[in-house]
Formats: sequence, structure tokens, C-alpha cells
Amino acid sequence: MENIDNAITSEIVKKLAQKLIVSGKTIATAESCTGGNIAHNITLLAGSSQYFLGGIVSYANEVKMNVLGVHKEDLEKYGAVSQAVVESMATGACKAIGSDYSVATSGIAGPGGGSEEKPVGTVWMAVSDGRKTVSKCWHFDGNREEIIEKATKTAIFMLLEIVC
Repeated sequence: MENIDNAITSEIVKKLAQKLIVSGKTIATAESCTGGNIAHNITLLAGSSQYFLGGIVSYANEVKMNVLGVHKEDLEKYGAVSQAVVESMATGACKAIGSDYSVATSGIAGPGGGSEEKPVGTVWMAVSDGRKTVSKCWHFDGNREEIIEKATKTAIFMLLEIVC
């Protein structure tokens, strides 16, 4: 099953790469719960330096605020796992890194940290071009590793849908 999942992710990354190379556009990542796994999967493809500028792993709220420009008030009011925060992370990544597009994730991979309102497996994702941002909340099942892998694949697919 893992090899199938890796092959699927690889195919999505290849399609994304083709779109970005043809359009001359660039991407960046801002990752919390995926911990750099999106950037890792993108850079597994040779030649990714043509379109991938970099990523920020913003596990700590201080990094979300100080590097990505997330407002402290949004973190306090909505929490790190929220639409407001993940959208700010995505637009902040475009600005901080200078990319045409970015993808951001913030969620609860578990096994702890969940609540009734935001159970383990809740992941907010956003894709931005620095001006327009699209976001969605997902609920994944599985253990920590499975949730991270599912979130990674979904985020790359969201980015593919929006790019170009």
C-alpha cells in the first residue's frame, strides 16, 4: 500500500512540475502538521529547483507570527488549526519567499492534541497566489504517519488544482 501511495504522490508532483515549468511559475510551502513533508515530496523530483523556492516549517506559533505574518489575535481567537491562520500562512509564505504560489497546512496529526471541536485528523489547508487564497478543512483518519501522508498528498493535489 505504501508503494502505491508513494507512486500516486509522485505522479501528482510530476503533473504539478510540468504545469509550473510550462508557466514559469514558482511555489513555496508553509507547513505545520506536515512538518516539511510536502516540501520533501516536491524536492524528490529531480529539477524541482526550477520551480520550488523553499518552505517554512512553522510548528511554533511564534514562527507563524514572526515569519509568516499570522496575527496573534487570529491565533488566540481561532487557534492554530483554523481557516484564518492557514490562509495567513499561505499568503505569508508567498511574501516571505517570493513565490507565485504557496500551500499551507495546519492540523492535528495526533495521537494527542485533539478536542471534540477539532479531533485528531483535522487539517486546514490553503493555497494562495499572494492575492487570492482558497482553503478547506479536511478530516483524515489513521495514525500520525498516515494523517501526515494523507495531508501531504491532498495539499499537493490542491496546489495542482490551483496552479496556472
